[in-house]
Amino acid sequence: MWPTDEAALVRAQTAIAAAVPPPWGPPPHPVVGGCWVCFPRGQSGPGAAGDPAWAAAVAMREERLLAGRVVTGVAGAAYVPGLLALRIGALLEQAVRGLPSAPDVLLLDATGADHPRRAGLAVHLGAELDVPTVGITHRPLLGRGEWPVDERGARTPLRVDGTTVGCWLRTQPEVRPLVVHPGWRVDLDTAVGLVLAATRHRRTPEPLRRARQRARLARAASGG
Repeated sequence: MWPTDEAALVRAQTAIAAAVPPPWGPPPHPVVGGCWVCFPRGQSGPGAAGDPAWAAAVAMREERLLAGRVVTGVAGAAYVPGLLALRIGALLEQAVRGLPSAPDVLLLDATGADHPRRAGLAVHLGAELDVPTVGITHRPLLGRGEWPVDERGARTPLRVDGTTVGCWLRTQPEVRPLVVHPGWRVDLDTAVGLVLAATRHRRTPEPLRRARQRARLARAASGG
């Protein structure tokens, strides 16, 4: 059960951050999942509880799509930095659990240790699902670090109070780098390797791109 208020979420995040789960390593040819939530077109700002939402999850092995799932629902809260789980945590869980089987690892648009309590949604969702996770975002939440050089695979650390919490990663030359956040049971080197393997042709990892595409198509089909 996902927390439904800030105080309960802060308690849950603090407990998850203190956990020491066994580290995970990818098997050969892992099934990589991606999940995404979108809201009505044209909506801006933090939104509100009850906003219509479309959540999608996919599972892929290399470039082959194995399964996909879309669910509709509503946001649990407005967006507040550090409290994203209140808004979309339950929706993402529902979409991922709708897949025929759990992926080996899951990619999502959320932070990990780059978070006030070191337990962003990339960590929290993995703990709830018991699935290794990696967060990918366009910018850090708290971490600071310079962009890497302009070549595929280049990376530079992002740090909070001297601790590395993620990295900038250049997935393609001549485009803005992404932020990679180690999530539940995944270390930074493994996270970077997974993201690079999933971005052979585009900037965004393919499972995440496919999930975003499905969520937006479902929104369009409903007139949202």
